[in-house]
Amino acid sequence: MTYTAESTSFIRDLDRLAKARADFAQSLSKISATLKTSETVGETASGGLGLNKDIEDIDLARKNIQKGVFRLLILGDMKRGKSTFLNALIGENLLPSDVNPCTAVLTVLRYGSKKKVTVYFKDDKPAKQLDFASFKEEYTINPDDAKKLETEKKLAFPDVDYAVVEYPLPLLEKGIEIVDSPGLNDTEALNKLSLSYINNCHAILFVFRADQPCTLAERRYLENYIKGRGLTVFFLINAWDEITKGLIDPDNTEELEAAEEKVRQVFKSYLAEYCQVEGFDVYEERVFEIHSLKALRQKIKNPESTLEGTGFPEFIAALNTFLTRERAIAELRQTKTLARLIYNHVHEAVERRIPLLGQDIAELKRRINSVEPEFQQLREIRDRFREDIIIMRDSKARAIADSFRSYILNLGNTFETDFLQYQPTIGFIDSLSQGRREEFNAACKRAFEQYIKDKISAWELTAERELHDAFATLARTAAEYGSAYTKVANTITEKLTGNLFVGQNLGYENDSLSWASWAMGFFSLITGNVAGIALAGAGFDWKNILVNWLAAIGISSFFLIFTGTFLGPIGIALIGLGIGALQADQARKEFIKATKKEFIKYLPQLAQEQWEPIHQAVKDCFNSYEQEVNKRINEDIKSRQAELDNLLKQKESQEINYHAESNRLRTLDNQILSEYHNLESIYEGLTSYYA
Repeated sequence: MTYTAESTSFIRDLDRLAKARADFAQSLSKISATLKTSETVGETASGGLGLNKDIEDIDLARKNIQKGVFRLLILGDMKRGKSTFLNALIGENLLPSDVNPCTAVLTVLRYGSKKKVTVYFKDDKPAKQLDFASFKEEYTINPDDAKKLETEKKLAFPDVDYAVVEYPLPLLEKGIEIVDSPGLNDTEALNKLSLSYINNCHAILFVFRADQPCTLAERRYLENYIKGRGLTVFFLINAWDEITKGLIDPDNTEELEAAEEKVRQVFKSYLAEYCQVEGFDVYEERVFEIHSLKALRQKIKNPESTLEGTGFPEFIAALNTFLTRERAIAELRQTKTLARLIYNHVHEAVERRIPLLGQDIAELKRRINSVEPEFQQLREIRDRFREDIIIMRDSKARAIADSFRSYILNLGNTFETDFLQYQPTIGFIDSLSQGRREEFNAACKRAFEQYIKDKISAWELTAERELHDAFATLARTAAEYGSAYTKVANTITEKLTGNLFVGQNLGYENDSLSWASWAMGFFSLITGNVAGIALAGAGFDWKNILVNWLAAIGISSFFLIFTGTFLGPIGIALIGLGIGALQADQARKEFIKATKKEFIKYLPQLAQEQWEPIHQAVKDCFNSYEQEVNKRINEDIKSRQAELDNLLKQKESQEINYHAESNRLRTLDNQILSEYHNLESIYEGLTSYYA
């Protein structure tokens, strides 16, 4: 298949990046193999250098680089043309995108040498493989049925987890993985699944329709699940050519331009706040007016079409810039940083070992015993940092849980104003008739549930900001403890060798210990700084622990508090008002008053019952961080002690050839440094190309 100039450039850049990744992975593999060989040989020479954690980290980084996946999540309400857009992007009519059916399951599109679809189920039910025709037939539904399910807060296929579509397409082969989601059906199960993908995708492609600009459901979804989460979102205004259908004279240029500008302003008023990155306005690089159906038709009819006038060239160029020039470069830079930290550790261990090779056993024991006070200082630094984390944990867990309780208890103060936008649209006077009572109660329930979800989501963002600030503080604390730890470690080296320790200068500042870099990298990755690849490699993300706390606890548990006795009294209160005496506006006011009266009765119970789950969810974030930090510091201390114990053990069991062993260690140092320089060369070659 032939691509447009922008698509061809994208494929070419992905190819170049894939080669850089492969070269990076090869160098990382050589570093790992060299370290493993050295530790094995060292067992029969002067002893190992305690490099097991370094080997583990470099292997994990290599695996992450080799995966080389850019995961894109397609979001949008039903019938926004998500699948049509996706088909146009990949250049084939692959996913269901006919006029009638809607995609009804979350679908992951990835490369495969053979075309196949695998549907994965919940509850350990065996997966099922299908052909494409069967998949389209079985797992799409009519829009009317989809809307009915949305109203009922149900999933079309509740037993399905997700589907994987494998296809031999060039774009997918270069490492692009695309997740196509169903519409923004605000069900607990679907949003839990969507949020899990949101947190693990490199970019979100949010699809709108030009003739339905920013519906209430879309605005609510953006507010609840996108806003304030630091995500990279591309907004695609699809069916831009549909604007002409509302014009009296579609051929009137001035009328068309005025209509288009009006639509642009509507979207900008809603999306501008989502296009601010570190104080910069990136609206022009994140919002695109596209014609998916037109583009798909052109590609199917003429693969060599430039797609000019469809918005695709501009969007693909922006996506290319973000993925290959920004995201991928940052990832490689992080990996290079990790390699530098590991080389520093190796160099330090070699510089300690060689001067000790010539010492007799008695002198070696004396020197090892002399640094026990310093090892105790390292343990004290570990304990102080751990204590600081625990203090922060207990403080923030209580503060955030208390803030939730206060937030819930205060909902009654603004309920009458806030609930206006949620109240049922069904006519109040008509709704009180016996025949429509059930319909009215169902509408009340839906309105109330949406109100609660929106309010909880708004509070959740404040909790995230609290945690962000807390971990920013811990990152600075880690830097301080890391600096103190390094000074003590250098003192150990100086006392053991009798020489002033000077680390290898690679032209970089702030080369921290690996555990401190991990602890600081926790915050660095969130802010876009590139110091913390070890954190990413360890798979630790507080947002993945906390952001789904509501899904984990279950919003349904909130509503259990309001079942039975809540909606019943509202209807009774309205009946008692006297139907004939009321106008609609007055009925609405009385409805909200009656709702508030019942609502506030249950707020203390809700606030109290959810306090402990929230308190524990926040503690879990800090506990995971503390456990990983503590583990890494312990491993560092253990490796330093093992390094000395190994040498002493070998000295006591055999004669060590000083010349041969010092040459071996110097060779190790030079080999790791050489591979690090190779990584630098690959990285600089890639960045100079994009400069």
